[in-house]
Amino acid sequence: MEALPLRAGGEMDAIIDRYQDMVYGLALTRTGNRTDADDVFQEVFLAYHQSGKTFRDEEHRKAWLLRTTVNQSRRVTSSSWRRKTVPLSEREDTPVQFREPEENQVWTALQSLAEDYRLPIYLFYFQELSTQEIAKVLAIRPGAVRMRLTRGREQLREKLKGAYFDE
Repeated sequence: MEALPLRAGGEMDAIIDRYQDMVYGLALTRTGNRTDADDVFQEVFLAYHQSGKTFRDEEHRKAWLLRTTVNQSRRVTSSSWRRKTVPLSEREDTPVQFREPEENQVWTALQSLAEDYRLPIYLFYFQELSTQEIAKVLAIRPGAVRMRLTRGREQLREKLKGAYFDE
């Protein structure tokens, strides 16, 4: 069996440096805990390293990494092992800590949303993707993305009422 072409170390380091926050953030948003996000992160960049795929431009590379992250995250969260285990505590992992307490509250509220709303909001606000780009990454229609963003914002507003929004 022939080995797949591997990327040069310097190129790989540059790609990881450029996209690590995007991949890890999406993995954390999708899986809900750091341990699984770490696994997804490693699997995504391993797949990239081994693929030998050439990309038309940086947008194509970014889209491939986002789609691969979503697919790998889905694989982790839907595994039979995960469904059959019980966490040691209600919080499987230590919460993400940001510099400002407000950022922690927003992140906690975002994590409490259903995945259908959490992922589009994360990709739109944190990764600054358009609704068209989000639709491609999540394999749904742009109209569905806009509806999920609207409903997700409403749920976030409700969860953050009093802290950031008037009652």
